Amino acid sequence: MLEHVPLGNTGTSVTNLSFGTWRFGRENDDGEIEVGKERAHELLDAYAEAGGNFIDTADMYGDGLSEQWIGDWLATRDREEFVVASKIYWPTREGPNGQGLGRKHLEHSIDAMLDRLGTDYIDLLYIHRWDDATPAEEFMRTLNRFVTEGKVHYLGTSTFEPNAWKVAKANELAERKGYEPFTVAQPRYSLVTREVEYDYVEACEHYDIGICPWSPLGGGFLTGKYGRDQIPEGSRAAENETFAERYLSEENFDALDVVRAVAEEVGATPAQVSLAWLMHHEQVTAPIVGARTVEQLEENLAAAEVDLTEEQFERLSEAKDAPSLV
Repeated sequence: MLEHVPLGNTGTSVTNLSFGTWRFGRENDDGEIEVGKERAHELLDAYAEAGGNFIDTADMYGDGLSEQWIGDWLATRDREEFVVASKIYWPTREGPNGQGLGRKHLEHSIDAMLDRLGTDYIDLLYIHRWDDATPAEEFMRTLNRFVTEGKVHYLGTSTFEPNAWKVAKANELAERKGYEPFTVAQPRYSLVTREVEYDYVEACEHYDIGICPWSPLGGGFLTGKYGRDQIPEGSRAAENETFAERYLSEENFDALDVVRAVAEEVGATPAQVSLAWLMHHEQVTAPIVGARTVEQLEENLAAAEVDLTEEQFERLSEAKDAPSLV
């Protein structure tokens, strides 16, 4: 059963697994929509029926369709029961000011996001990427105003390659200026993706920032569908050389062997054990799980029922060495 936990260092509670909607309205390489509107609403229904309340989206998911479909779904529900997170940065219109964290783009985008979601406020607004072309003072001041105006409740930072010093810079600036700080971070983090353990997790701990990992199953590697001599036809590894190089390593398969062993011990799937490992981390608020089908979503949500012993948690943690700065 999903449990409620604090959203980082805030007074808002969220369920300990978040539902990610990046597939909503997204076209695959064949031009087909991965998850259409009807399926999207079925998935949201299943998540809500399981007790979930933490929905993750972004203004660029499905070129805005993800937010729009979530908004249509929320119109049939009590908006106050759900915590909606979205992200801002990537291009949403043409022109030199159609992307980034400049004030002009932020001002335009926040109103468009609220309109698509059909709501007066966004619970958690992430910067989707750091913008080196815009002074931190400019975007932190603008984001702070969104909070004071009531358009946004909390701020977060989402990253592709985490940089602890950027989190520190933003929150130190916020403290000096009296701005709203980042209270949640969304880095890529899984049993086989450990870059955040350089110093990013430690920085989040120092600034009391909750972590909501994206790609908690290593792009699907930790579901157990891959084997050393088994690459399913049509899978990401079969069609994406970069993905295969990143994940299909002997080191990762060794870690997967440990995941499978623990899964057998606790009567769970490799995916559930991998999610449970993250959920047992003190600094992790809620891993973000996505799904194409209700069955996939239900399997992921069942990770909340997996109870790992301290020995199993440590064995999983040591299954792959964390990267070293040395």
